[in-house]
Amino acid sequence: MSAGDASASFADRLLAWFDTHGRHDLPWQHPRTPYRVWVSEVMLQQTQVQTVIGYFERFLARFPDLPSLAAANEDDVLALWSGLGYYSRARNLHHAAQACVARHGGTLPEEIDALSALPGIGRSTAAAILAQAHGQRRAILDGNVKRVLTRLLGEAEWPGKSSVERRLWAEAEARLPHERLADYTQALMDFGATHCTARKPRCGDCPMRIECQAHAADAVARIPARKPAKATPTRAVRLLVFRDKEGRVLLERRVAKGVWQGLWSVPEAADDDAAKALRAILGADDGTALPAFLHAFSHYRLQASPILHRVREAGDPGTAHDHRWVTPADYAALGLPRPIRTLLESLP
Repeated sequence: MSAGDASASFADRLLAWFDTHGRHDLPWQHPRTPYRVWVSEVMLQQTQVQTVIGYFERFLARFPDLPSLAAANEDDVLALWSGLGYYSRARNLHHAAQACVARHGGTLPEEIDALSALPGIGRSTAAAILAQAHGQRRAILDGNVKRVLTRLLGEAEWPGKSSVERRLWAEAEARLPHERLADYTQALMDFGATHCTARKPRCGDCPMRIECQAHAADAVARIPARKPAKATPTRAVRLLVFRDKEGRVLLERRVAKGVWQGLWSVPEAADDDAAKALRAILGADDGTALPAFLHAFSHYRLQASPILHRVREAGDPGTAHDHRWVTPADYAALGLPRPIRTLLESLP
């Protein structure tokens, strides 16, 4: 069988599977516009479909098109994103929309180089948008597709390794069909997400089993290989929850780059002296310790020790941060990290 025949055979089998078992009623498929596909693709990075659907529908209700997103206040964008995590995705989405208004007439460009140059849109995401919204013949290589291809090829090395990733891109491009590119792209993602899953893949009724080298070698459970392990550091932080007699809580916008950038959170203190100084400025009591919690990020763990302080008057904390005193009714309109929202909603 030639390489071309193998490619057509794979695509035909995948599309036949998709017609029967694929997902055809996702909200971003009706209509399948470039903007709707783009928003869904960004939300689906590191997040499952069932979680994304509700967020997508609320986001589109508030920002139905690219110009409305570009004109939005960042706080509104982050508030609607709150709970999805990886907030840089939301900021990049917002910045990319503004770039499209400034440079591309308020629409997403249809050229892959221009599209992939926008903030937060890499090669695979750009290809997914162009294939699904415009029917362009573009290969994608997200996590689901990597898993499918490494098993088909019996690839024993970690797929994030640059040399392995180059081979996978070549394989993804070689298997592209010439028709039904939107369906084929969705089929690849669906197949990896629902059939060739990370755990308990359905090898018994898999239409790709005929060419799956991992299955032939009884190595499906070991492929794809895991990323080489690195020690996960833990960072301890003291969270200062200042609440006034009216029940309002002091929040400040995080300005430092990194996690939660641009979001609202409670003040932090690096040590006793910093905490004491802020208490003095606000006229706060010594405080009561709240239950500590551990929150895991992709590259470190946060060990948080919150302390609830009562203040006599809601004053200016005297820091360089943008700050505000808010009531529980204000939480929904703010971009709050999920653990901070949980902390505030659980206050005694």
